[in-house]
Amino acid sequence: MLTAVVLSACTQKDNQPQTEENMQKSYDQQGGASVELELTQEWDKVFPLSDKVNHRKVTFETQYGLTLAADLYEPKDAAGKLSALAVSGPFGACKEQSSGLYAMRMAERGFVALAFDPSYTGESSGEPRRTASPDINTEDFMAAVDFLSKQENVDSAKIGIIGICGWGGIALNAAAADTRIKATVASTMYDMTRVSGNGYFDSEDKEESRHAAREAMARQRLADPMAMAGGVVNPLPADAPQFVKDYYDYYITSRGYHKRSGNSNDGWRTIGTQAFSNARFLYYTNEIRSAVLVMHGEKAHSRYFGEAAYHYMVDGKAEGYNVVGKPNPHPENKELLIIPGASHCDLYDGGYTEAAGKGESKNLIPWDKLASFFAENLK
Repeated sequence: MLTAVVLSACTQKDNQPQTEENMQKSYDQQGGASVELELTQEWDKVFPLSDKVNHRKVTFETQYGLTLAADLYEPKDAAGKLSALAVSGPFGACKEQSSGLYAMRMAERGFVALAFDPSYTGESSGEPRRTASPDINTEDFMAAVDFLSKQENVDSAKIGIIGICGWGGIALNAAAADTRIKATVASTMYDMTRVSGNGYFDSEDKEESRHAAREAMARQRLADPMAMAGGVVNPLPADAPQFVKDYYDYYITSRGYHKRSGNSNDGWRTIGTQAFSNARFLYYTNEIRSAVLVMHGEKAHSRYFGEAAYHYMVDGKAEGYNVVGKPNPHPENKELLIIPGASHCDLYDGGYTEAAGKGESKNLIPWDKLASFFAENLK
């Protein structure tokens, strides 16, 4: 299933309208593409602001000339140089959703934490909207490290990253490329290149399927390159797989809906993620020397991505990987953590006992474990 949006092959209908209000007051500088952003200043996250942190909106530049919008969370009353974390994901979400929650919870535990909108999405710059690529998105993480390294209250030798869902794979790719990243968490991860090229559970891992998908993309580029593929399917079919129901429950209901989230609205451009299907992340992850924690839910449909990525990173080989490399020279700081009873979306916000974020929180994200992992490896 090589689609621009792997959350659903269906085009969204009858959803709330997508707007990009307060998006850009732009000006093009000769020889560059610098953009001044107008950021929403009121609190509009899907979670309440903690009274243990300070919060402010910030921007930073990437090496591709794009301006990224972010939320910076800092622990109150903290002094001196602190360890810092850059957070992004899920793929197609915005910083007002899961990544912001992760950043805020880590700031409560003493870290400076930056949750950012990737290039071409949310409040960040980039045209056409909802476009992605392996190299640009890996650079997004490295540019976030640049920003954190320059903050007066950050120890530049103590920076880690957290990637959620599709950004888990991107985080591993960034960790393989950038030695400044001293510790990485990939939570409920997708390998976007693998699912884009092979379909779910590698069901389309054959030349004929990839050729048909490439032909469809070629036709789409001529017919309407700006067409949107649709976010999470809405209305939800009664016979939808459980993981699609879980996505709907997070992205479309009051639990996690946000007007700037592609998954909550009209998704990616149909050809906006074309580059993922013809590339592969993680080739050099077996050479990552820094610490990595791969965290996945026991019941997550995506669990195979995290387990395979972990085993390739440590052993140099794994099911679903055609390439065989050498074992990692530093396996001692790599960890695979399976959360009992957790589904894919439970690790977005901890999960709830009832639909639409009702009932009791299941508290399935081990915040203290994440804090101890980073404290141990950012020292």
